[in-house]
Amino acid sequence: MENLYHQTNRQIQEVQASLGNLERARGEDANALEHHTNGKIDVIIKNCERLDVLVNKEQPTRRANAKLRVDQLKYDCQHLQAALRQIQHRRYQRDDEERQREALLTRSFTTNDQGDTSIAMDAGLQHHTKLRDSHRGMDNLLDHGQSVLENLREQRMTLKGAHKRILDIANKLGLTNTVMRLIEKRTYQDKFILFGGMIVSLVLMFLLWKYFT
Repeated sequence: MENLYHQTNRQIQEVQASLGNLERARGEDANALEHHTNGKIDVIIKNCERLDVLVNKEQPTRRANAKLRVDQLKYDCQHLQAALRQIQHRRYQRDDEERQREALLTRSFTTNDQGDTSIAMDAGLQHHTKLRDSHRGMDNLLDHGQSVLENLREQRMTLKGAHKRILDIANKLGLTNTVMRLIEKRTYQDKFILFGGMIVSLVLMFLLWKYFT
């Protein structure tokens, strides 16, 4: 593991030096150096993966320190990758600017060429138009959202009123059912009182008739 660690560390230092040369390189030399640097970074990544496996095989007393060293290598490798991407972006941007400059210098203008004498303002105008349309769209979206909220608020008040009326009707129905049950119960009791009174009256009339005859 120690040999692989030191080898990877040297490769990282070599890539750091190559990045400085790549920053200053131009043309085909830059392409070749970039390809060579990418290859070295790929090797470093593979070595870090191998070191992760070897760390788990270290003795427990040395494993934490070994893992810390490997993590530092991986951090350095990520830093190299980010630096390479930045250099590539700057180089591509520089090459594009050089191509545009070369195209502008080699462009021929004639007084009768309407396309060459016209001022290119379409891009700025389109950008302004799109921004204005975006602002208008956002305003419409906000207005629509506000109207939806107002409708929901009105529906909520309507539902609350309907819910209150339903509760009132339910309470009235509950009271009506109670009264009906009391009436039925009283009618049932009155029926017993009626029949009982009739029976008592008949018995009294029979006794009086029997007494006087």
